[in-house]
Amino acid sequence: MKFLTKEIDSEMDILAFAMYFLAMIAIGIVFFFKSKSATEKDYFLGGRSMGPWVTAMSAQASDMSAWLLMGLPGSILAFGFGQAWIGIGLAIGTAANWILVAKRLRKFSKASGDAITLPQYLSNRFLSKDHTLSVICAVVFLVCFTIYVASAFVAGSDVFTTLIPELSKSTAMIIFAIIVVLYTFLGGFKAVCWTDFFQGLLMLGALLIVPIVVGFTRQLEPSALTTIYQGPNGEQFQFVANFFSASWKDILSGLGWGLGYFGMPHIIVRFMAIEKPSMVKKSATVAIIWVVLSLAATIVIAYLGRMFVYSNGTDLSEVLLANGQQSLIFVELARDVFPAFIAGLLLAAIIAASMSTADSQLLVAASSFASDLYKPIIRKNASNKEMLWVSRLVVLAIAVIAYFVASSEGDAAQAIMDLVSNAWGIFGAAFGPAVLFSLFWKRFTYKGAVAGIVVGAVVDMVWLWLPVAGGATLTAITGIYEIIPGFILGAVAAVAVTLIDKKPSAEVEAIFENATNNSIDD
Repeated sequence: MKFLTKEIDSEMDILAFAMYFLAMIAIGIVFFFKSKSATEKDYFLGGRSMGPWVTAMSAQASDMSAWLLMGLPGSILAFGFGQAWIGIGLAIGTAANWILVAKRLRKFSKASGDAITLPQYLSNRFLSKDHTLSVICAVVFLVCFTIYVASAFVAGSDVFTTLIPELSKSTAMIIFAIIVVLYTFLGGFKAVCWTDFFQGLLMLGALLIVPIVVGFTRQLEPSALTTIYQGPNGEQFQFVANFFSASWKDILSGLGWGLGYFGMPHIIVRFMAIEKPSMVKKSATVAIIWVVLSLAATIVIAYLGRMFVYSNGTDLSEVLLANGQQSLIFVELARDVFPAFIAGLLLAAIIAASMSTADSQLLVAASSFASDLYKPIIRKNASNKEMLWVSRLVVLAIAVIAYFVASSEGDAAQAIMDLVSNAWGIFGAAFGPAVLFSLFWKRFTYKGAVAGIVVGAVVDMVWLWLPVAGGATLTAITGIYEIIPGFILGAVAAVAVTLIDKKPSAEVEAIFENATNNSIDD
């Protein structure tokens, strides 16, 4: 029996998708006309005028991609609750990021020359005239975020072709890319945040309503939770019903994912954009509730989904990992229990998840190039208008490059996707310790920040890629996610170099004192 039992052939489904996409483009057009006299800070940071709800929802929507609705529930459906440790790590990391970083970074970025990008903040925080740190950060951002955007294009096109089989992958990718680029190009940060706000609401609503309706309206067979299925390569699919049945390595690595938040540029830039530091508490509450509800609903979807598929007479051994259809469980449930138009809106949540990540990464990469490379090094006297159009052109250029990267086939495409899965670790290991120390350690120095960023990134990549024993990497040998040693050794390097280095100047210490003053912007 085919796992995906229904295909979109209804005009109502197509109408739901069209309405959603037109709404996203309309937001971009609205903010384009509102930004006629926009400054660089307006385009990249919304003029630091974002409210608590938009800030919270935008941060969470840009964080969670289609993985939340497809990859995670599919993995849990196949193997059980032990696969949920990454989600648990992300939930803890989200909470820690909002509690420890958000308010202080809003104050520190304002006190540090009104910085609008992460590299600019790290340079201004130490009153450094050296562009080394900015250049390193900007290059890393451009490369990694181009790959990230390519990944989002691939995910978006895969969802399109799954839901609308008549579309070719190339056509689906072009449609997806045009929509994302259009509202990002036109409206900048405010358009991205407001589209992310609505996309976050759609994602949460879809994740909550589907399991509730399935649980109350469908007869489910519990024996699916205890049946062990055989995969095509002899692998066993046993539903692990206990979170703590996972190995300590899986638990540690899953929790390690939470470290990535402290250095994730497209997420922490939201903290810099909120209107007032006093609003962070409300934003944090909204964001933490959103991520807990979303991840909990994802787990429930997988739990009910395994029983649902079994109850429909499908032999799970034919679909689990044999062709990746376990990732379509949310699609299957939504189509089965809702009428066409409603199902179309719910499935648009998957597209929303991919779009909300891609738009944020496009904008951060463009802002990094314009503010950290173009203006300080290439065109020091660039006007606001010039900076805006340079940024828009960079958005377009990155999207075009990302499209060709995403369109590659065979081993090259797989290598790109593998790199994307590890970019989170590189960002977290490199920038996480530097961000935390800059916010909490008055003695921290510029050289310490550079050392921490370089060592964290290098250790992460060495752990991931360097063959050490019989061609095996440290990741393969230890089973430990590379962000953990990268983050730890990056932090050690930052501390060691800072203690060896001379103390910061009185002016640099004054920035720290001013930023910790509770009256700033409140």
